[in-house]
Amino acid sequence: MATINKNYLKLPGSYLFSGIAKSVHEYETSHPDADVIRLGIGDVTQPIASAVIRALHAAVDEMGQADTFHGYAPDLGYSFLRDAIAREDYQARGCDIAADEIFVSDGAKSDCGNLQEIFGTDNRIAVCDPVYPVYVDANVMAGRTGEYDRVEQRFQGVTYMSCTEDNGFAPELPEEQADLIYLCFPNNPTGAVIKKDQLQRFVDYAREHGSVILYDAAYEAYISEDDVPHSIYECEGAQECAIESRSFSKTAGFTGLRLGYTVVPKKLVIEGTSLRDLWARRHGTKFNGAPYIVQKAGEAVYSDEGRAQVREQIAYYMENARIIREGLADAGYTAYGGVNAPYIWLRIPEGMTSWGFFDMLLDKARVVGTPGVGFGPHGEGYFRLTAFGSRENTIRAMERIRKI
Repeated sequence: MATINKNYLKLPGSYLFSGIAKSVHEYETSHPDADVIRLGIGDVTQPIASAVIRALHAAVDEMGQADTFHGYAPDLGYSFLRDAIAREDYQARGCDIAADEIFVSDGAKSDCGNLQEIFGTDNRIAVCDPVYPVYVDANVMAGRTGEYDRVEQRFQGVTYMSCTEDNGFAPELPEEQADLIYLCFPNNPTGAVIKKDQLQRFVDYAREHGSVILYDAAYEAYISEDDVPHSIYECEGAQECAIESRSFSKTAGFTGLRLGYTVVPKKLVIEGTSLRDLWARRHGTKFNGAPYIVQKAGEAVYSDEGRAQVREQIAYYMENARIIREGLADAGYTAYGGVNAPYIWLRIPEGMTSWGFFDMLLDKARVVGTPGVGFGPHGEGYFRLTAFGSRENTIRAMERIRKI
């Protein structure tokens, strides 16, 4: 008789963004004439750069000729893309990362959810609170946590590293032994960053305690301050204790193409076993790689023209972030983020829950955001808005919020 993985039953409900989509759908069904502005889900709105489009067209033409046709991608990804990533994203910043330590995938979300598979279920995880919910959810499904406490709004057996206004939304080191430490900087949802000396302390902790840091750098291209690290491998010893994931989704607008990568250094060895080799085995067994066409598009991002066009897109979204921050300030809200990340984290009025604020904003302003509690227990009392909307809708949304 077949059975189910009962760990899935620990999850308190639907995925955060699925719940938002359901609520918005119900509102629009009952208010068919409502002009709803979506600043909730972090999906990009600007067209893909023209340099990338040309690369896509050229790759499609190649697939139509026998002598240039490509089937399954290599397990790690095509060398033309991995070489560009190693050279431009790491070696140019002084990080000694080689192309054969880079694994191309269909996105950082997939990698962040799948990386936990190469670790034992007896490892204790530590996560920033609040943070992207995929990290906790994936470990719940794997059986690495206890039950969900609906009163505390957290899972038993998980170390939550508080990120609040009091500590500048930067987590302190775990007070108890943490085997797998999830860090996301720039942070989703708070938009916060940490300086190199703060990140170095986590690296030192991991090396001392035999822990592994799973570092999500999906938004590193949005960093504007010079003293903020773009990669954990800028820290001494990080290659011995850290895995880093990145995405083309937000950097180059690839949410509809799906492309990302993960770096697993050869120096990262646990119990005499290379984690790079374990991930290569898992990668080769369960994943056929992003398509050739998409990887050629990724290569074009690193061309001079592609880089310039991508920077323009990032600047567009960060101008949206400025508009949101200033608009919220004019409306009397305290807001954070939006300087090194495309997210704005606002404090909601006292006496309201973050889901209550979601309903109020949708009803009175017809603007959709993301309730902070969906990112962790310390997200209650806050709300996330994304800068990924169009300029017109961003301006209109702020005008509506000012009138509430």
